[in-house]
Amino acid sequence: MLLGGANSNSTFEYLDYELIKQNPKIICGFSDSTSILNIISEKTGLVTFNGPTFKSLTSWETEYSYKQIINRFELGKTNLAESDDKFYCIKEGIAEGKLIGGNLFLTSNLCSGTYNIDFTDKILFIEELAYEADAEMVSNYLYKMRQNGVFDKIKGIWVGNYEGEIPLERILLDTLDGEYNFPIIKSNNFGHTDRKMVIPIGTKAKIDTKKEIKIELLENCVK
Repeated sequence: MLLGGANSNSTFEYLDYELIKQNPKIICGFSDSTSILNIISEKTGLVTFNGPTFKSLTSWETEYSYKQIINRFELGKTNLAESDDKFYCIKEGIAEGKLIGGNLFLTSNLCSGTYNIDFTDKILFIEELAYEADAEMVSNYLYKMRQNGVFDKIKGIWVGNYEGEIPLERILLDTLDGEYNFPIIKSNNFGHTDRKMVIPIGTKAKIDTKKEIKIELLENCVK
């Protein structure tokens, strides 16, 4: 399990992606783990997981993360939400695509350069830590993605936890400026929060803003 390492991209050139591909393991983390989770999925085609670390699993204030770990890895359930999760429609629509993303700052750094990830036909999920990234910084990250063509490629966006004074979805809409037609949904069950679901990167999912649970997996993510 991964925790910490905002400069984890410094390890990219030292990872043996073929060895990882031939020896698949559950790799799960959040926030600063975003870079490694996405680049491993990109380079190997394996599913990695944005979610709680095993080390910190018992330190959350709720049992939510524990249930997510058991449901995803032990029971093999494909539901992306618990019964009391709340989802909100930011922009209506239906979309299908493989899940990609995590922490906004680190995801934005993967949209260009030698070690980039392919955003084509993906559903992008993003979250950010407010005390490290104010509204201006969040805007900066989103504009970097726009200027690198990310929003021209993706099928939809799923916004997670951000506790800044200006909501992340509001900053996102300002960045998009009405020029894109993909659906956007919001929930507070991933990111820097005690309600931390396990999201399988590289697994096909569907957004349907008319449903109460507005996103679902379309395939199994654990064998």
